[in-house]
Amino acid sequence: MVHDLYSWIKVLHIIAVIAWMAGMLYLPRLMVYHCAAEAGSVQSETFKVMERRLLKAIINPAMIVTWLAGLYLAYAGGWYMAGWFHAKFALVVAMSGVHGAMARWVRDFAEDRNTRPARFFRIANEIPTVLMIGIVILVVIKPF
Repeated sequence: MVHDLYSWIKVLHIIAVIAWMAGMLYLPRLMVYHCAAEAGSVQSETFKVMERRLLKAIINPAMIVTWLAGLYLAYAGGWYMAGWFHAKFALVVAMSGVHGAMARWVRDFAEDRNTRPARFFRIANEIPTVLMIGIVILVVIKPF
């Protein structure tokens, strides 16, 4: 029975990670296009709604579920003692920091205070990808 719970929590964790990453990869892309929209325009206001809904309805809940399920898995599986897990944990903390930065950028756009160019968001779009690759390698390969 415990194994069944662990497996179901792992399924929940994987689904939440997929949703979190989908949002983390899409949100900066929206911001790239938002940069081209004139403040106060219909297009800009549409981007504000899209960004806010993506953050509040998908990215935030997915991150919370990812963390809660992941912490359970680390504890129940005894992974919290492994070196690879410490490295993975550090990358997940970094991903959460990127998430926080994106939430700030959404607020900046919502208040028409964005000062960053589209190129900034194009580069920022790559950060979650690099972190995700590192996390997946650590989880699958468990190099140490």
